[in-house]
Amino acid sequence: MSLEAAQRYAWNLACTLKVIIILIETDDGYNAMPSDEYDGDVERVIREYDVYAS
Repeated sequence: MSLEAAQRYAWNLACTLKVIIILIETDDGYNAMPSDEYDGDVERVIREYDVYAS
């Protein structure tokens, strides 16, 4: 997935699910997933999307 598509997808997931979503870089591009499901390398995290952050 391209970075632009992954950013839109991550924000949409965060708003819809009302959970913190992280955007990670993978060997195949980028991916978005809930932060509590990620147990990989923190160096791969690009951004965190939190709809409740001020």
